[in-house]
Amino acid sequence: MLDDRKLAVLRAIVSDYIQSREPVGSRALVERHQLNVSPATVRNDMAALEEEGYITQPHTSAGRVPTDKGYRLFVDRLAQIKPLSRAERAAITAFLAGAVDLDDIVTRTVRLLAQVTSQVAMVQYPMRPAVVRQVNLVRLNGARGLVLLIDSAGAVSQRHLDLGLAADDDLAGLRDRLNQLLQGLSQRQAAERLGDFPATVDPELRPVANGVCAQLLDLIATDPQARVVVGGVGNLARFADQFDSAVKPVLEALEEQVVLLRLLGQATAEVTVRIGQENDHASLARASVVASGYGASDDAWASLGVVGPTRMDYPSTMASVRAVARYVSQILAEG
Repeated sequence: MLDDRKLAVLRAIVSDYIQSREPVGSRALVERHQLNVSPATVRNDMAALEEEGYITQPHTSAGRVPTDKGYRLFVDRLAQIKPLSRAERAAITAFLAGAVDLDDIVTRTVRLLAQVTSQVAMVQYPMRPAVVRQVNLVRLNGARGLVLLIDSAGAVSQRHLDLGLAADDDLAGLRDRLNQLLQGLSQRQAAERLGDFPATVDPELRPVANGVCAQLLDLIATDPQARVVVGGVGNLARFADQFDSAVKPVLEALEEQVVLLRLLGQATAEVTVRIGQENDHASLARASVVASGYGASDDAWASLGVVGPTRMDYPSTMASVRAVARYVSQILAEG
């Protein structure tokens, strides 16, 4: 556990690095921040922070940059999400107020998020109120099979599936466990549960479980009302140096609806932040996702958020995402 002084040094390093994009040295911290300690003490604190994995030295210079662990502690220790200014709130209200239908609301929201955060924005269409009624696994011939998803509205979706060497009894057990896990859940809730399910089955059945969950997530993501709209992709160019050679994989990931749905799937009514390698998708290991749920009610819920480099202005981004989510929820409730 870090003491208050080391936390103050870490906050100063994160803040300076976000602003300057340059590694931060002890002299700069003493000059810019009222830490009320000597440069030697700051250097000792920085050495302790580096040893514990909160900061790292990218080059042989004296400067340090935050690690994913450092950003996580910084975000977790934010006393509160700062409120937007009156001008910012008025701008958001004016931008969204003229929307004429759901498509227009989503389009305006993704443009607004991209503009106010200078990140890549993602907005999921509100899900229909149907819930999962049944999941079924059917063997067609040998290793060929089908996974079927049936919702409470009676819609049946299916995908082909490689069953490998799994026995019929194993498939029946897998089907029963999936139904126990998912029945009665909204599609958003089902998507959240599916991510962790394969790790709970026996190792020999894990390949089949991974395939089943991937197909179920794909079925959920291809629902027209589960699609995700992306905007502001050009903002990535501003941070190309921070992604190094990883920009192309990030762009490719942002084109996949299943990936986007997973990124947004864990968002709650409050702001959720996933930093670097906390993201399940390997292409986003140097990116952060800030997301929040929105909707008129629990029956019509979706998520919105942004993707950007781990070196992002977390307080401002979190405030903007939360504010936009609340305004959109209000507009939907009034409509």
